[in-house]
Amino acid sequence: MKYLAWVVGLILLLVIALYVVAFTPVGNSLLKPIIEAKIQEQTKVESKLNTFLLSMSDFEVVLELAKDNLVIAKGSYSIFAKSFDINYEIDFKNLKSLEPILNMPLNGAFNTDGTAKGDLAFMTIDGKSSVGQSDTSYHVELSDLNPTSIIANMKNAKLSSLLYMGAKNPYAVADINLDINLKNITPHKLDGEIKLSTKNGVINPEFMKSDFNVTVPKTSFDMNLDAKLNGDDVVYNYDLVSNLFKISSSGALTPEPFKADVKYALDVKDLEVLKPISGADIRGALKLNGTLSGDKSKLVVRANSDVASSQTTIEAVLKDFAPESLRAKIVNLDVSKLLYMVKQPHYADALLSVEADISDAREDSLKGEVKSSITNGVFDSAYLSKAYEFSSPMPRSTFSAKTTTVLKGSMVDTKVNFNSNLVNLDIKSAKFNMKDGSLKSDYMISVNELNNLYFVTGEHMRGGFVGNGDFSKAQDLDFTLLSNISGGVLDAKLHNDDFSANISDVKTMKLLYMLMRPELVDATLNAKVNYNLAQSKGEVNGDIVNAVFTKNQTFDLIKQFTKVDMYRENFNGKVGAKINKENILASLDMRSKETALTTKDAKLNTKTNQMNSDLTIVIKNDTIHANLNGDINSPKVSIDLEKFLKSETGKKVIEKVDKLFKKLF
Repeated sequence: MKYLAWVVGLILLLVIALYVVAFTPVGNSLLKPIIEAKIQEQTKVESKLNTFLLSMSDFEVVLELAKDNLVIAKGSYSIFAKSFDINYEIDFKNLKSLEPILNMPLNGAFNTDGTAKGDLAFMTIDGKSSVGQSDTSYHVELSDLNPTSIIANMKNAKLSSLLYMGAKNPYAVADINLDINLKNITPHKLDGEIKLSTKNGVINPEFMKSDFNVTVPKTSFDMNLDAKLNGDDVVYNYDLVSNLFKISSSGALTPEPFKADVKYALDVKDLEVLKPISGADIRGALKLNGTLSGDKSKLVVRANSDVASSQTTIEAVLKDFAPESLRAKIVNLDVSKLLYMVKQPHYADALLSVEADISDAREDSLKGEVKSSITNGVFDSAYLSKAYEFSSPMPRSTFSAKTTTVLKGSMVDTKVNFNSNLVNLDIKSAKFNMKDGSLKSDYMISVNELNNLYFVTGEHMRGGFVGNGDFSKAQDLDFTLLSNISGGVLDAKLHNDDFSANISDVKTMKLLYMLMRPELVDATLNAKVNYNLAQSKGEVNGDIVNAVFTKNQTFDLIKQFTKVDMYRENFNGKVGAKINKENILASLDMRSKETALTTKDAKLNTKTNQMNSDLTIVIKNDTIHANLNGDINSPKVSIDLEKFLKSETGKKVIEKVDKLFKKLF
């Protein structure tokens, strides 16, 4: 009995100690610094427990978070009944200082007060607030600490105040009214109504310009949302009306499992005003309407639009919210308006039409066909000439095009037919691999009049050009060109930056005629070209066969004094050139039975169109040294008279001069 008395006494002592510590002013003073330290540890802000009073039936707590942010709770409770009746007040005068707790930037103040009554099985919370300068009241019911009913009413909240509280600039001002009457928010048993209205809305142009670089005129707006919740279904009607845009949507939604049957419409005078919402940097007017119907296993999205003055219809089928199929038709889309909408320069005017039928839109198993056509195309010659700094104004250029694209798995196979008064391009099959980004294509290009391309080439030319070849781009870039040119054949290849070409049986007269150069020699040219595009360096080596010269000043003088008619000579020889950007060092060695023409390191500059060449002419046993200097098209010819007069031909000239003087005197 003695030991039992000791045990009972010890338990009583422990109970008394716990009571003293927990429910007396002395004990409260001991617990207060411990609780305060724990709060500071969890909130990571300077916190102070100004008041901590706890008894067996009531309590009072005043907690200061950071500075000027108070949480006040006072009321009564029953430990055994687990019931309570609490008055609370949250008075945050400096929300910015609470960012470490709330993990978001906030400004301004927030205040709410009310009561919480009941027990752990069922409780009610009633309160009021002035959030956003509003008159707000709310009633919340909880069962087993889970919300089951919410009734709230917010009157005349200021949008600018709410934006400021959320650390946002006042992009707009408006009066907001919100009425929530959710009698039951238990999942799958929803019952209630939500009404949200915004009135007297005005967008602030200053902040739209500074934050989004969007210039908008004075814009007013009103918004209404009326949603009814019943079980799993939400039936709603939404309207956003402004002097610049109108957005509306209505229908029924079931969040889980997802099901929808809704209509939507968008009428925007300038898409730029929606940039803060959409994030898209586009502009211009747009009308869009359509429907959304189905469930997660099959969701059908239909849309009709007048984008860029077109007639556009789209039908997409989604499975598990991923594209499964797509049908689209675009008729007479105005390309210039589309360029304006996406803030691109005015490259051209044209009408674009597209028909797409993609039966399988899954990324790994694409299947379908897309056809497009461009009509009434006209390039903006003035803009292109200025933007690309052409050497001369681009002529008026019209164009049209048709494409057919077949989608199969990861391959995109496109056929192209492009026609213009400048150049025509035909592609039978351009295969693009979406997995590795490689491209392989054939092509045929034709130019009816090369001189129309003077603005690009900087060279006047005659006649046309037709060429064909292949193009591929994977790890390396490869390009081939085959063309019948000037009576011969051009076979060219490009591998990355290395260009090579074989020129076979080209007739020089036809080539010079095409290039609008003096037609000085009629010959057959065979040559090889190697050139590096990155370094702008290369060389040309060729053979000249059966060359016959046309009438020129130099050969006329030779004929006059030597009686040798070089026009009747057939020359054969070699020609070469070393190219370093615009500078060319050319060499020539041409010989006939009685004569020879040679030059080494003749200097030509394609940029200045100037030349300087020393030419050696051998006629039987005589040698004439000449120099060609000046414009490539009409160089100045000078002869070394001192060496010339020492030659046999020179002596004959002196004899003729002597005889002439004797007759005169």
